[in-house]
Amino acid sequence: MKLIEDELIIQALREDISSEDITTNAIVDKDCIGKVDLICKQDGIIAGLEVFKRVFELLDDGTEIETKFKEGDSVKEGDLVAVVHAKARALLTGERTALNFLQRMSGIATHTRELVKELEGTNTKLLDTRKTTPNMRIFEKYAVRVGGGQNHRFNLSDGVLIKDNHIGAAGSIKKAVELARNYAPFVRKIEVEVENLDMVQEALEAKVDIIMLDNMDIETMKKAVEIIGDRAKTECSGNVTKDRLAKIAEIGVDYVSSGALTHSSLTLDFSMKNLEILGDS
Repeated sequence: MKLIEDELIIQALREDISSEDITTNAIVDKDCIGKVDLICKQDGIIAGLEVFKRVFELLDDGTEIETKFKEGDSVKEGDLVAVVHAKARALLTGERTALNFLQRMSGIATHTRELVKELEGTNTKLLDTRKTTPNMRIFEKYAVRVGGGQNHRFNLSDGVLIKDNHIGAAGSIKKAVELARNYAPFVRKIEVEVENLDMVQEALEAKVDIIMLDNMDIETMKKAVEIIGDRAKTECSGNVTKDRLAKIAEIGVDYVSSGALTHSSLTLDFSMKNLEILGDS
């Protein structure tokens, strides 16, 4: 795992263990070795196995995990996903943190896969947004990729995205683009969020790279795509629901972005069961 990911996992462990796991330390000897099964309790797509494993490795560097599935695989209720061998204290102390990561990431991957299926056979790609859980972005955006989606910019340093308040601050799309173009490195693409056809025309005149069609109805979006043609890439954002995806893709937009992938996905349920104490280390 990368250093930043380890730091975030350690933060999550510290949240759950301010000084010690009183219950486990009272009941289990520090030298006991154990094994436990990771069981899937719902059908879905698995994501986050390496993060799950890393939680235990940070508590016990002798951790070994035998996985029965790989990232992106479909899992079903009752499946034995993995068997984890480690010090029993590590297994018990890290259980909730490890499951929280796995369940959250697998839920996002499952939701993403469902929406990606709606776009099969089209040229429209599904993107996530920055509407992520604080300190969980690196894991949540990874889960979107596992589910078959693509990542929009990771953070504010990744690209220029001029939104309504930026336009308001600058006074116009033309002025906002001019300021961004003079400030940002030339290799950065410039995207502008528009809400109506007049704004589409202004964005085209400013020669932006990507035009985000924000909260447009289907008919307005169709007209916008016709006007834009191949002069810029197009992205649909706002009110992106599963039942609208097929209609949006028919219009021919290049990208559809959905904050719901990360802010509204349900977790996928897993549990750790059948703990066995195997002896002392």
